[in-house]
Amino acid sequence: MQKVEEVRALTRAPFNVNLFVLRKGAIPEEKIADSLRRLTPIHLKLGLAPPQRPAFFSEDFDEQFEALLETTPPVASFTFGLLQASEMARLKKTGVYVIGTATTVAEALAWQQAGADAVCAQGYEAGGHRASFLGDFEQSAIGTMALLPQISQAVAIPCIAAGGIMDGRAIGCALTLGASAAQVGTAFLTCPESGIGEFWREALAKSRDDSTRLTRSFSGRWARGIVNEYMETMRDHESDQPDYPYQNALTMPLRRAAALAGNEQFSSLWAGQGAPLGRPMSVASLMELLEAELHEAFDKSVP
Repeated sequence: MQKVEEVRALTRAPFNVNLFVLRKGAIPEEKIADSLRRLTPIHLKLGLAPPQRPAFFSEDFDEQFEALLETTPPVASFTFGLLQASEMARLKKTGVYVIGTATTVAEALAWQQAGADAVCAQGYEAGGHRASFLGDFEQSAIGTMALLPQISQAVAIPCIAAGGIMDGRAIGCALTLGASAAQVGTAFLTCPESGIGEFWREALAKSRDDSTRLTRSFSGRWARGIVNEYMETMRDHESDQPDYPYQNALTMPLRRAAALAGNEQFSSLWAGQGAPLGRPMSVASLMELLEAELHEAFDKSVP
């Protein structure tokens, strides 16, 4: 609640609060113990104390949702799952604009049926966590430009494109394929305002088209980041890791220590497949450039 009020005090423009929809079940103690054993040699290698089972794994979604209802930001978006009918009904009464994240047509239709105002179509290229919540993960690995026209044809609500969008040309493609807007993420990581560590910026600057991969080993949920020593070490154990948020909590001390030390080999360097197209500049300059590129792209498309 405090963070929302801080943002509200700093701007008159609409802003968005994004929440992970987490329905936690029983704690998988055996998998947690196995993960701690796998993490121990890495901790010792880095001069850290052996990892311990944390007392706290994640925020409570129900509590977060109640805070959302109380603060009523202009926009609320959700990923990792679907709101229940009762939750959506309560949220819509507040006038909040609701966006659901989808990686397939089925997920987009589920959000539309649930009452979302818009859907964010997340392509396979996107950096960070995958939003998939229905069906087989591998079948939902659909690229942005293939996913967009299918979702935009299937739903009657606005579609927001996400994944691999780094410049105005890509924004133009997304709009041409049926998107009402484009969501840009990795392109802003190299801006000085992003707040990421210098080691992360250097990894982005060195990245190539094949530098990223999906992994479950940092958080217990598939997420795309720049390949490093930790990902390679854990590659054979992807399916063995406890689900999010448990693995995420287990690796938190390791990731914090690596970040403080500027060690890119054991940090989660989230980035999309378009990372090599990043252009270090201020957010204001990048926004101006994206707009100019978009206009240029559309001008070229008109004979």
